[in-house]
Amino acid sequence: MAPAPVVVAVISWNTRDLLQRCLESFASEVEAGRVELWVVDNASSDGSAELVRERFGWANLIASEENLGFGRAVNLVASRTESEWIAPANADIAIREGTIEALLDTAERDPGAGAIAPRLVGKDGGTQHSVFGFPTVPYSFLLAIGAYRWIPRLGDRMAIPGYWDSERARRVPWAIGAFLIIQRAAWDAVGGFDERQWMYAEDLDLGWRLGSAGWSTRYEPRAAVDHVGAAATSQLFGSDPSPDWQRATFGFIVRRWGLGHSWAVALLNFVGAVLRWAALTPGSISNPGRYAERRRNYARWARVQLRGLRGRRTLERLS
Repeated sequence: MAPAPVVVAVISWNTRDLLQRCLESFASEVEAGRVELWVVDNASSDGSAELVRERFGWANLIASEENLGFGRAVNLVASRTESEWIAPANADIAIREGTIEALLDTAERDPGAGAIAPRLVGKDGGTQHSVFGFPTVPYSFLLAIGAYRWIPRLGDRMAIPGYWDSERARRVPWAIGAFLIIQRAAWDAVGGFDERQWMYAEDLDLGWRLGSAGWSTRYEPRAAVDHVGAAATSQLFGSDPSPDWQRATFGFIVRRWGLGHSWAVALLNFVGAVLRWAALTPGSISNPGRYAERRRNYARWARVQLRGLRGRRTLERLS
């Protein structure tokens, strides 16, 4: 038999029930020969590896004795397979019928796309924001001054939450790695995930290196994937992992663009957060139920940005 065109690498850590849902959603794709599925279990203590062995004998299992992180685990699967496409996947996703076919169809129509991202659908049935711009200094400046509020097209181009048109297929800067398919040729050209990004921003880093190597990332809303979001990481970082994601982003920035760039982005983000915090002060006094929580969030975000003003070694350790 010809090998499956897509190797899916599901990375699992203490999300047994979601892992079961994920694997069940891929069963028909494996049976149809479109997917070869691997599970890397990162030393779960909830019986996830046993679940795979007992109920999903068609899945290839790597039961690691240590938590490899996301990127290193996907790299391990890629090194053991030879498919045309490698698909990193969180255990908290479930693909919908026709998703793999839609992604492969998109690949045929845009051969320059090194990575193709589906629409992610949250528990509420709404489309999750999954596409972002690169955290360059110009991008951070426009974000800090809120330029996207005045120019709607700019908000769409910058992929700002609430301003980005999630219904339009297009090439995008980069997409989050909850589920992507990546051309093997593009994967090999950039060397897969950078294992120094142990948790968070490994998808940002990969998207930037794909673009630097001449490959694009494409968003395809016809392909839909259900995504819980932060099912594993919330066990480590709490219900809101965004501060930890931002700290990992500084690790990416300093590694790829230098310390000066990291400091400039941190300062711009800090100023933008403080300005919004200040603007919400009158409202938080007169109507705390509407504004106080948003104001606290901006204060917390400002404190996170100050961590981006540390030295290179410290920032690299935040990855």
